[in-house]
Amino acid sequence: MTSGGSKLSTEIAEIDVELEKINNEIRSLKKRKQALLERKLTIERRIEERNGAVANDTSHWESDSFPWSARCEEVLRNVFKLSSFRPLQRVPAREPFDKITDDAFLIGLADAGYSQSKPMLSVINSIMSKEDTLIIMSTGGGKSLCYQLPAVLLNGVTLVVSPLISLIEDQLLQLSKLGIEAATLNQSTSKDDVNRIQKALTDAGSSFRLLYVTPEKLAKSKRVMNRLEKCAEMGRLKVVAIDEVHCCSQWGHDFRPDFKFLNVLKRQFKGVPILGLTATATADVIDDVKNILSIPAAIVFRAGFNRPNLYYEVRIKPSSSEEFLNELVDLINERFRGQSGIIYCFSRKECEDLTSALRSKKIKAAHYHAYLESDERSRTHERWLNGEVNVIVATVAFGMGIDKADVRYVIHHSMAKSMENYYQESGRAGRDGDQAICLLYYRLGDLFRQSTMVCTEKTGVGNLYSMLAYCIQRKECRRSLIAEHFNETFSSSMCAEMCDLCSTRSNRCSTVDITSFWRTMLIVIDEQSRGAKSDSNGRITGLKLTELVAKRERSLSRENIELVLAHLLLLGYLQEDFHFTPYSIISYVVPGPKSAIYKSDSLHKIYVEIPQLSQQTKSAKVSRKRAHIDSDETDDDVVIL
Repeated sequence: MTSGGSKLSTEIAEIDVELEKINNEIRSLKKRKQALLERKLTIERRIEERNGAVANDTSHWESDSFPWSARCEEVLRNVFKLSSFRPLQRVPAREPFDKITDDAFLIGLADAGYSQSKPMLSVINSIMSKEDTLIIMSTGGGKSLCYQLPAVLLNGVTLVVSPLISLIEDQLLQLSKLGIEAATLNQSTSKDDVNRIQKALTDAGSSFRLLYVTPEKLAKSKRVMNRLEKCAEMGRLKVVAIDEVHCCSQWGHDFRPDFKFLNVLKRQFKGVPILGLTATATADVIDDVKNILSIPAAIVFRAGFNRPNLYYEVRIKPSSSEEFLNELVDLINERFRGQSGIIYCFSRKECEDLTSALRSKKIKAAHYHAYLESDERSRTHERWLNGEVNVIVATVAFGMGIDKADVRYVIHHSMAKSMENYYQESGRAGRDGDQAICLLYYRLGDLFRQSTMVCTEKTGVGNLYSMLAYCIQRKECRRSLIAEHFNETFSSSMCAEMCDLCSTRSNRCSTVDITSFWRTMLIVIDEQSRGAKSDSNGRITGLKLTELVAKRERSLSRENIELVLAHLLLLGYLQEDFHFTPYSIISYVVPGPKSAIYKSDSLHKIYVEIPQLSQQTKSAKVSRKRAHIDSDETDDDVVIL
């Protein structure tokens, strides 16, 4: 390198050092901003309380003075067997919300996102007024009522577009019990049923109320679209409801190309209001959805994200599969014997293997994934709903909108691919309002397996790293972390120790200088590069890097070396580099954009929080003692195409 080039490299390194200082200042200012925002919200709510003001942009839609309001209440009671609409969130107190008189407590609840408002009523009134509407409400909030109740009120048909057959089957079962006529059109629908449904769409005297279809069905069936267009021309198509509407957006965590077809609905079904529903959507996703569906003036209702009855916890996954299985079996037998639960796995093979292993331990389990035949999926789903099966072991193909009220636990066998996915999947638990547990098992190998799957997606790696940050964070409340991701404010004081980081027994950690470990990793990466072999071109995978560093650095456990590597990836001192072959995608770890600091600033320090060993991680300690003997970890930084 020329002297001029060396000078420029030094200047870049100096800039990186300055940027790091600025980033530290920004983080400090963000914390101060959060504290000021919480204080501001408290003061504003006190002013509103004193003045008797209600600052709510959707207050008009919460009214019960619409022409249909009396009939709406009647249908709610007599058809859906509900005494009232659910409030925004349940209050963590034994007394009803309207009987609590402690002003300070009420202000605290408001700060935490609790409210007496009824977003479902607001959405129903908006739809009944023929307004395009979007609702962002936490999983388990009862979003389906927002279109099912209007479907009963209106003398016509509501089209429901849903991405999952399991969701559709579950809702059809519930509607049948309520005496509401509904059906679906899919590849399993008999010819006679197809003819009956299509006739009902254009029969003015029919009591048929809801038609469920997947977006793929709409995109690929001209016959269905033609019949729906005729239904709309007759004035019988009253509402188009799109569940999991975030799937429209490439900025969303679960983009599906067939959802793009839905941009024709507003043009094809003129005058028919569109209702979009989701549990997870950022501001960018909502703007994108409005644009894609051609509903720029849609009214947006947001309910609080918080589920106060859910306990959030992250554990280090044991390195031995046998030990991990025993831990799961003990957990299910000791805490959840005979109760309903879901275990999410990374792959179909993991689902099937874990199901077999659980059955061998006398646990009533069944696997569920997209490769099962439709009839088998339906039978498994029904057996779980009626209690014949206690544990469903599933890929994320299961339950994006599943409704089983008494799920007492959701366990993630591996890290979810995004915060949005995790929020939805964990939200399957505790829909009846009783306490439930959301337990996520994390291991660094999960990151590298997942990253090779999502590296070609527009926001895939960024979303995955947000999930990684959630897993390794040791200082903030889990709910605060979720709120921050969705641009909401949450006071950790209202968590009531309903997460592992707010419970005193597990929020113990130390600030550690990891600079020397980072420098060791850079040395190992460089040595690997200089001693390049033809099969790897000198690159090193994340798990291999962890293994080699563990041999040199004896002061940290294997788990904590993985934790250090995770922090360095998040901070940009190291980064993943994806190598594409004809048959696979391989993740390697290489120096990150901040690696120039290594050469330019010998005084530069990196500090992170390392958890102290607790009773909860005792199993991990056992794993470390025998990791070199029977570890089942393999170099899983590769995905086969």
